[in-house]
Amino acid sequence: MSPLEDENATVKESINLQDMQLDEKKPPKKVPGFWSVRYGLAIIIHFCLFVTTSQNLSLSIAIVAMVNSTGQSNQTNVSTKGQPDVTPEAGVPTYDWSPEIQGIILSSITYGQIITLTPSGYFAGVLGARKIFMIGLFISSVLSLLLPLAAAQGVVYIILTRTAQGMAQGMELGTSPSFWVKWAPPLERSRISSITSSGAILGGFIVLLVGGFICQSLGWPYIFYIFGGIGCVCCVIWFSLVYDDPINHPYISESEKEYITFSLAGENSNPSWSLPIKAMIRSLPLWAIIITGFCRFWLVTNLTISLPLLINIMFDFDIRNNGILSALPSIAAWICITLGSQMADFLLSKKILSLVVVRKLFTVLGMLLPSVFITAVPYVSSITAVTLLMLSMGISCLCYSGFMINSLDIAPRYTSFLMGLGGVFTILPGIISPIVTGYLINKDSISGWKNVFLLSAAINLVGMIIYVIFGRADIQDWAKEKTLTRF
Repeated sequence: MSPLEDENATVKESINLQDMQLDEKKPPKKVPGFWSVRYGLAIIIHFCLFVTTSQNLSLSIAIVAMVNSTGQSNQTNVSTKGQPDVTPEAGVPTYDWSPEIQGIILSSITYGQIITLTPSGYFAGVLGARKIFMIGLFISSVLSLLLPLAAAQGVVYIILTRTAQGMAQGMELGTSPSFWVKWAPPLERSRISSITSSGAILGGFIVLLVGGFICQSLGWPYIFYIFGGIGCVCCVIWFSLVYDDPINHPYISESEKEYITFSLAGENSNPSWSLPIKAMIRSLPLWAIIITGFCRFWLVTNLTISLPLLINIMFDFDIRNNGILSALPSIAAWICITLGSQMADFLLSKKILSLVVVRKLFTVLGMLLPSVFITAVPYVSSITAVTLLMLSMGISCLCYSGFMINSLDIAPRYTSFLMGLGGVFTILPGIISPIVTGYLINKDSISGWKNVFLLSAAINLVGMIIYVIFGRADIQDWAKEKTLTRF
């Protein structure tokens, strides 16, 4: 380099430094959330996850109408092929599936999620999430439309269909966190992430609320047709309005683009094909997030997937009232996740509590109280039991402002991969818990449910203690490295 070129380079560096110092003194004006593209994006993902969860849980409410109750008591008549008996008055088929078979069918969707969740999170972090998410949503929606046909062919076919649907939904769940690495300012992460995540809660509420009416009035196949069709419509909206980052979004204002870019300037969130695997394995804060997620979702699985069966067995309600009662905890959860995220961001923005204290506080509140409530469910009246279930589901969602968003704090650069990896451990209870539940209640429905809730509470408390001891909120050293440890 010539002396003149060297001098010009020095002048440019000086100008850039002055510009950076000026920017630090006068940051861009904050763009109001309600009218911003970033919150519009959160709402779109909210409704897409709403549809995904509706498709996931449709079988949980429909299986009450799909199963021939007389066949459950007569085990000699249970068909391993699950061929239907057509009910003349309803005009839809029913099946003789034992509680064990029902548990396997209900958990089969998580088999596929395990396969795709971590890889999709990894590739979304490197290549972008927009197309991967849309492909997953489209496949899941089409398979939802085909599920009644699969059930008519036999147990093996419905398990395979649900497994494939799980693979598609794993693509969605694994990619959605990667958006907020580039879209969410740090002081808005609890709020924006909770808007997105609450879509899954709302989906559970709607399908449990209206699913019983659909099954009773139209027939159980229509619950899959309706939510499958809505999913196909969401794919069109997604492709038109969602982009991987604010830089490439055609409709975002310059002021909002500058605000988001300035807010994230201090974070090294650039993706890379390489991963510090060895450092991740040795990271106790990361393991605290993963183990706590497994423990919490063991309890949540029993409150969502198994709840319609619980109400049907313990309280003997018809399918319409079953759906309404099963939906009440979900709306409580939707309210709590919204209010909790607002409170968490308020505590952070006003500097009332530090980030790590906020994460641990909301984790303790979201895990301790539900553990206490669900242990009392089998010993109280039906009205009190439903109230306790509502409180348990609602308060549990305070964890969305606790450990569940903690990956963005300790390793923003690898958030998508880490949440996909953690997601595998959170859906493992979806495989194990329904099978354990079916085994326990098949022996004795009343005492079996007592054991189910006691086990869930104990596992939940173990996760809470681990996070309180080992949880952190500062960026880990392995997430700051520019020269990465390869596989």
